[in-house]
Amino acid sequence: MAVAERIVFQPFVWQGAALRAGAPILCPNVDDARRRVDKIRAGVLRVAGAVVVRMQVDEDIGDYGEPEYLEQVGDVPAVEED
Repeated sequence: MAVAERIVFQPFVWQGAALRAGAPILCPNVDDARRRVDKIRAGVLRVAGAVVVRMQVDEDIGDYGEPEYLEQVGDVPAVEED
């Protein structure tokens, strides 16, 4: 399989005092992921926050490129920089 682009919408929820990742959603394109972010901003989707990440993936060999953070809304964990 060739390298493919993956767009992931990763929601986060509060469980008590801990911020936890919800189930990631693989989106068909960036616009779909951004619509989900818009739903959070409008109060339609009830989560603490979310990020939208794009990365290049070759699942056959287990190679995952560096994530590119496209959107962030609400409460999300800090991204560690190298």
